[in-house]
Amino acid sequence: MISKKWKVAPPAPPSLLRQYKGMSQVVAQLLYNRGLQTPDEAYHFLYDRDVASTSGDPRHMKDMQKAVSRIRKAIKDGEAIVVYGDFDADGVTSTTLMMEVLTKLKANVSAYIPHRVDEGYGLNTPALQEIAANGAKLVITVDCGIRAVQEVDDANAVGLDMIITDHHSIGPELPRAYAVVNPQQVDCSGDKNLAGVGVAFMTARALLLDALERNGKNKKHARIYKSILDDLLDLVAIGTVADVMNLNTPTNRALVRQGLDIINQAKRPGIRALMDVAGLKKGSVTAMGIGFGLGPRINAAGRLDSAIEAYKLLSAQDDDDAQKYADRLQNFNKKRQHLTRESQERIRTNLETTVNLDDAQLLFAVDDHIVAGIVGLVAGRLTEEFYRPTVVVEKGEDECHASCRSIPQFHITQALDECADILVRHGGHAMAAGLTVRPENLELLQARLQEKASAVLDGLDLRPTIEVDMELNLSEANMDLAKELAVLEPTGHANERAVFMTRNLEVLETKTVGADKSHLKVKLVGDGEPPIDCIGFRLGHWAHDLPRFVDVVYNLEINEWQGRRNLQLNLRDIRPAEEA
Repeated sequence: MISKKWKVAPPAPPSLLRQYKGMSQVVAQLLYNRGLQTPDEAYHFLYDRDVASTSGDPRHMKDMQKAVSRIRKAIKDGEAIVVYGDFDADGVTSTTLMMEVLTKLKANVSAYIPHRVDEGYGLNTPALQEIAANGAKLVITVDCGIRAVQEVDDANAVGLDMIITDHHSIGPELPRAYAVVNPQQVDCSGDKNLAGVGVAFMTARALLLDALERNGKNKKHARIYKSILDDLLDLVAIGTVADVMNLNTPTNRALVRQGLDIINQAKRPGIRALMDVAGLKKGSVTAMGIGFGLGPRINAAGRLDSAIEAYKLLSAQDDDDAQKYADRLQNFNKKRQHLTRESQERIRTNLETTVNLDDAQLLFAVDDHIVAGIVGLVAGRLTEEFYRPTVVVEKGEDECHASCRSIPQFHITQALDECADILVRHGGHAMAAGLTVRPENLELLQARLQEKASAVLDGLDLRPTIEVDMELNLSEANMDLAKELAVLEPTGHANERAVFMTRNLEVLETKTVGADKSHLKVKLVGDGEPPIDCIGFRLGHWAHDLPRFVDVVYNLEINEWQGRRNLQLNLRDIRPAEEA
């Protein structure tokens, strides 16, 4: 693993920290680090949970009124509507959400999620032509479609009205759809940090607000519509966290916070069954539980089979059906883990023999054997290991499909935009993207991306940086602090769990754990305190090289095992103490 830089945040002025009431100075410092420099800002960050007040009226979003009017007409006239989703967790939760709300509004609606291998990402013309041939008049996309210019033209040609709801970056040309609801549009008032499922939820809110006004805004209807929306928030939380969206913004925090409340009530049979196979307990699921437990299992269906399996799980109406699909997703996830490890090792070995990894600014790997659904996972693991933008290509006879993962210094989707002339399609975010390219253009694509990466990254210190919130003595890293840190939830992207640093700890015991022995378990001691257990995921390479004394950066957490709660350090990085 590449060495990391540790960057400790500057301490806040003591006079400012004293203004944060009702919390420890440690948590006050954490809030200061997150840019919350007044008690009022801190209060809203910690406790706001009303989606309506944080996001405003969704009907003000660009094209939302057009979308609502067209959907209302389709419901009234009994037109066949198809919800067209994506095969990842964001897309599956978006599809389930939109299907649920339209069904409750008595729409004639069905779901379509393309097969990753057979059809690829996003809208495809043959599917749209088949949808039209089967009698549909309206297609509502969720979490996809914003760059499908030709496909939308093809849909229009066969008589489909297209409503695009998406959150991905805008291309040079908007699709000529009936309505485009995407907060990334410069003239759209919506929150640009929403996940695809967040945009779908805002569309559902707009539909129900419109229906409420038309029904006279009476209290009975208001309660019914609020109940419908509340019951969708578990889906919104899962899609938002699984798609690694910002959790430092008011709307996403409110959505995820309320969604976790619904998840922890385990109302939905599919989520109840999924929590069971993931080993998550009702009442204790956090955003981390979504990110490492629920999200990967939902994603596994689309990676190795059909995402419709995950959709059927989330929309299951009884426990027997839910358990059947949850067991399938659990098996997919186990297979996904094995295939990811195997492919990562094979591709890494090939790169080490063909590329000077010390000089490469971008890694580009073409593999004939990789399963299409795990290319993004392998790209992500290689980016984490070597801290370079990485493109992993699944080579096909007619088309090659690739996933890209990047680092903050290099906007991968912008780079792909500049290669659009040799791509079949592409899209994504600054740090992650997907593309389709013909085999004859692979070498040219590789050369152009490496040239662009070199132009941006040459001369930079390309090491990952761990942003450390503050330095603690081990005696300060206690159970009381671990419990107090819960106030920062939901934590995740852009609101990471608190990261602490402690120096000069003595190593007492060490061993590797995990199926492939890639994780580190170690017992550390310092400050005259009792020894403390530590786990270091993917830090197993340290097991035989640990010096007697180390500095560590870590998340402080409470580990529950067989009914017992123990304090634990979740290690993020280690270095010999003498390097301090």
